[in-house]
Amino acid sequence: MSTRTTNQNVRSADFLISSTDPEEAGSRTLRRGLQVLDAILAAGSEGLRVVDMCRATELERPTVYRLLATLTDSGYVGRQGRFRYVAGARVARLTQVPQLSSLAARLQPVLAQVSASCGDAAFAVVRDGPLSHCIARQVGTHPVQILVIEVGTRQPLGVGAAGLALLAALPDAEVQSVIEANAPVLAAYGGMTPERLRILVRATRERGWSVVGNHATRGVLAVGMAVRNAKDMPVAGISVATTMARLPRQRQQLIARAMREALAKQGPQGV
Repeated sequence: MSTRTTNQNVRSADFLISSTDPEEAGSRTLRRGLQVLDAILAAGSEGLRVVDMCRATELERPTVYRLLATLTDSGYVGRQGRFRYVAGARVARLTQVPQLSSLAARLQPVLAQVSASCGDAAFAVVRDGPLSHCIARQVGTHPVQILVIEVGTRQPLGVGAAGLALLAALPDAEVQSVIEANAPVLAAYGGMTPERLRILVRATRERGWSVVGNHATRGVLAVGMAVRNAKDMPVAGISVATTMARLPRQRQQLIARAMREALAKQGPQGV
């Protein structure tokens, strides 16, 4: 009897706050949303299920779902597979500048070694949601340099060789999510299509490195490779771009080998 009365009083108090004090209700919703976000951030790259969020925050499932919908729509939370939630691209951007600066500095020697071995320009990109973001570039020594992108350039993940290598290294669910997000704009990149991109992803996985041409830039062919950290997680992609005539199949293989050797020499702990 006493418990029922207490619960009724609590519900009445909640209703009173929400109906007469919108500011307090808004603050309470914000606190709950931050609770959910904190729980997801604490879970790291593995993500968190809704049932685990309910347990960590002591919130009811419908409340958690409502908060997740807002956090997802605003980019603070993303989906991983069917049941898990992870930090979204907007959270990543809060700490992205120092992280990207450090990663770019650590990848620059890799690019320099690769570029020196082939004479062509080398590039490094990271993922920014469904996009690739160029964070470093090394100009080569060959008289004709194909500088397809510059530091800061963003384009759909997969239309360039570095982005394609990085895309292919992601889990299937993330690959599908990226392709679906970019589908409306792919045609602007040399007639790329979602199906064509899926084929390129499969070929990259089978080969171990990417090859793509005539999409990011007309008449240009590029070779790319994913960069993994000490936990074997893909964190970046590197590539070499040049004219199609300068990159026959045999030379593609040589450049892929040069990339592998440069990454091995730098060591995964370095990135």
